[in-house]
Amino acid sequence: MTLAQIQERLRESIKQSKFSQKEIAAAIGVSAQTVSKYMKLNVFPALDTLAKLCKFLDVKSDYILGISEY
Repeated sequence: MTLAQIQERLRESIKQSKFSQKEIAAAIGVSAQTVSKYMKLNVFPALDTLAKLCKFLDVKSDYILGISEY
């Protein structure tokens, strides 16, 4: 799995959530602009932030990282 594929899975998970970027940002302790960068640019969150994102979005990190398909 490439970094681009991991980023795409993260973007899709954010898009499919019921939360706005602003709500996600507040929940994980980053700015809304940072979440926007995850969506639009080749910016990937730090590992601790990725863990918070996965927990908040209820998405398994194994899926985001390409270890599993679910």
